[in-house]
Amino acid sequence: MMNMLPIITITLNPAIDKSTIVNTLKAEKKMYCSPPAFEPGGGGVNVARAITKLGGESTALFLGGGYTGKFFESLLNAEGQSFLAVPIAGHIRENLTVFDNEMHRQYRFVMPGPSVEKYEWEHFIEVVSRVKDLSYIVASGSLPPGVPPSIFASFSAIAGSKGARFIADTSGEALKEAIRSGAFLVKPSLNELSIFAGKQLLTDHEIISVAREITAGKKCNIVVVSMGEAGAMLVTKDMVTKITAPPVMHKSTVGAGDSMVGGIIYGLSMGKNILEAVQFGVACGTAATLNPGTGLCRQEDVQRLYRKIRAMQPVKQEVC
Repeated sequence: MMNMLPIITITLNPAIDKSTIVNTLKAEKKMYCSPPAFEPGGGGVNVARAITKLGGESTALFLGGGYTGKFFESLLNAEGQSFLAVPIAGHIRENLTVFDNEMHRQYRFVMPGPSVEKYEWEHFIEVVSRVKDLSYIVASGSLPPGVPPSIFASFSAIAGSKGARFIADTSGEALKEAIRSGAFLVKPSLNELSIFAGKQLLTDHEIISVAREITAGKKCNIVVVSMGEAGAMLVTKDMVTKITAPPVMHKSTVGAGDSMVGGIIYGLSMGKNILEAVQFGVACGTAATLNPGTGLCRQEDVQRLYRKIRAMQPVKQEVC
């Protein structure tokens, strides 16, 4: 087996993800919950966890503080996940996912992150810049209050100075900064790309058009658009391919996009070409939906789904 290339993930707005089940959601009534599950979350943290679950290695860098920060670190230690917490004064946020058994619906309550001071996020940039021997820097997730979108340009510059590839999975102004600064790969969701383009919801043709505009800028090489149950659209300067996800019974969609990113990076680091890596990423994202809460993907599910994707009929592919 080939050795993996060094990977760090960046999470500026980590969260403790709590999940539980109720019989049915009713207003103004006490709803008795199943024992809650607690898992460390946030974009980059979940990407790192997915890579670890796949048998790889990566280090999760994140802003962490408060009593929740200590608990967050204990959750990562319990999983054997390599990490580096850069301290801040604020508490790590807590998110809640509730599954309604009667209606078979999932409800996600996402809290805002703590306010981060300028000296805190500037120190974080400095910490990232001191990491040596890198091949991938992956910045994923939302920005907490106080952190400017331009921080993604800083991460891109650091990656460039180290000869590493910068990968970004974010939205809004942060996504624009990542594209402008020359991210090797960006992975917006369909909704995030639609907002980027100023549209309600892009069609497949419009996805390709917007993604081609991004790659035509000669700074961003690859756009992967996650499309939920439909899979993903891969657009490079030379190729457009839609990768269809196998149909499965979903238990939770939390962390599916992060699992996809983790799978793509793991695949690239193990020597797969970009099409194979994105197919592997779609398998990881689909596998994550088979587990409740934020359990992310399991190796055995990923390999089974990846074989299915590789064996499926070729989908439309254009060479530009």
